[in-house]
Amino acid sequence: MVRVFYISDDLDDLELVEYELELSGLGPSQIHVLTDNDAEVASHQHLHPVKSFMRNDVIHSTEIGAVIGVVVAALVLFFAYVTGVAESVGWLPFIMLAIVMMGFITWEGGLFGFQELHYQFRRFKQVLQSGRHVLMVDVEPEQEIMLANVTLAHDKLKPAGTGKAPPRWLVAFQNRWDRMMHTLP
Repeated sequence: MVRVFYISDDLDDLELVEYELELSGLGPSQIHVLTDNDAEVASHQHLHPVKSFMRNDVIHSTEIGAVIGVVVAALVLFFAYVTGVAESVGWLPFIMLAIVMMGFITWEGGLFGFQELHYQFRRFKQVLQSGRHVLMVDVEPEQEIMLANVTLAHDKLKPAGTGKAPPRWLVAFQNRWDRMMHTLP
């Protein structure tokens, strides 16, 4: 899958594009609008805004924090081994310190991510601040021609590149979940 980005300043046109994409076979979980004006997006019933949790860089920053935490934990254990302190005091305090350090640094990475815009969305910071909107569409390779056909018919959409899409299984799960939720009374 690939995530394709478009920039527009017209939410009515984006709503029409999203409607046409869904008629062409894309699921609602494959189409999202990123904007700084969530209230305006909420007034358009057919637009799907980026969920607030996914706007932040929590997951990515937590992963980076975990890697740094593992390195620090390894350094603590290495220090205990090289200095020989673990032989006199015991390994348990150093193992506990390593676990605590790894957990704390991972947690701090996640907290840092809450304050940051998602790493894929940072390039659109100026676009969002200027009041424009970003349409994100996650497509399979065989859906790219259909996407191009729909988006070329809309002059207000400007291509803005591609990015990493979520895994196929996650998008398929979200599509099934959306269908199930719409069939329930």
